[in-house]
Amino acid sequence: MKNRIASILLLVIVLNVNGQKPKLFIGATAHLGNGEVINNAAISVKNGVFELVADATQIRIDPTAFDTIHKVYGKHIYPSFILPNTTLGITEIDAIRASRDFKETGNINPNIRSLIAYNTDSKITKTVRTNGVLIAQVTPRGGMISGQSSIMYLDGDNWENAILKIDDGIHINWPNTYYNTGWWAEPGEVKQNKKYQEKISELDKLFSKAKSYHLSSKIIDLKMESMRGLFDGTKKIYLHANSASDMRDAIEFSEKNNIKKLIIVGGEDALAISDILIKKNIPVILNRVHRLPKSQDSPIDNPFKQAKELEDAGVVFCLSYHGDMEAMGARNLAFTAGTTVAYGQSYEKAVKSITLNAAKILGIDNIVGSIKEGKEATFFISSGDALDMRTNNIEEAFIKGKSIDLNNHQKQLFNKYKMK
Repeated sequence: MKNRIASILLLVIVLNVNGQKPKLFIGATAHLGNGEVINNAAISVKNGVFELVADATQIRIDPTAFDTIHKVYGKHIYPSFILPNTTLGITEIDAIRASRDFKETGNINPNIRSLIAYNTDSKITKTVRTNGVLIAQVTPRGGMISGQSSIMYLDGDNWENAILKIDDGIHINWPNTYYNTGWWAEPGEVKQNKKYQEKISELDKLFSKAKSYHLSSKIIDLKMESMRGLFDGTKKIYLHANSASDMRDAIEFSEKNNIKKLIIVGGEDALAISDILIKKNIPVILNRVHRLPKSQDSPIDNPFKQAKELEDAGVVFCLSYHGDMEAMGARNLAFTAGTTVAYGQSYEKAVKSITLNAAKILGIDNIVGSIKEGKEATFFISSGDALDMRTNNIEEAFIKGKSIDLNNHQKQLFNKYKMK
């Protein structure tokens, strides 16, 4: 009898959930993330998924079909901005060692996982999502093989319910053929890395062992086990490299070792090898746009023009914010996309570089990355241009259709002292 009652209650709950009416957002300019825009959009959300995405002037709307209708005329709707290659959530104060949890001891750490170090209570995360970044690829640092990244929603009570994709890939810091002895903005002297081939040989031996383990070993080895996915395509390899020669060597290395999915991270000289990247279908996660040029002889605006040049060449890329103070500065990701617009990139392509392109590169575009019927409703509403720091004002944000709190300690302090 108890089991029967429980079954009936469960059935009623399921029917109630399935019977929920969708929410409708009407009147906004919808930047879909795929390079398209709808100037007067009708977007409905049901059970955490986009149910309708249409031009409101082309359809007939029955008000009784919706639970609530949000009139957002004059505002903008965007899919979540996606932040790849970041230490957000695994560092809090860069100057305090105890709050940095992104680097392990040792040089070869493919088994290290950023996932279990992710801190959902980070104060920084709340300031970042205020600017539309609701998804991040949390990435370890240090050594030649840093470890495995995971892709997280920037909301949740713990890392388990913040997960979007577990252990999506392994990050390798490709050795530099040449290095600069200058500090920060100083030109310094360019020197050849005499241990370059030694480092490559070390990687060759490791991957040879990992391939053998993948094919035959029955004895569990944590490092080798973590690398299995590189050979069957269930994990990506993220090769961090910047110079054209280093990227060519990295691509050759991955092909020799039968790596299924390769992503270049950094890509300072990506334009110089654009033909290779296109031919081999290799995407690039670019360094932050707001950076100094590669050398003292380079035009100061080279980093700002890179997105437009790669777009014209046909290279698939997305933007990141890797570098000094990258976690706290990640809230500026959208504004770096805005800079690419100022230097020739079309507005909707700039939005795409931090939404759908990022989702495709990270392998989550079937779930998020654009406003499309059937995809998760992870998006936000801004009263101004989200790529422009002068007008950007995120009023509401949703993860899987659920409204999230956009308050943070910076807003609290502003409200506390603005009248004093």
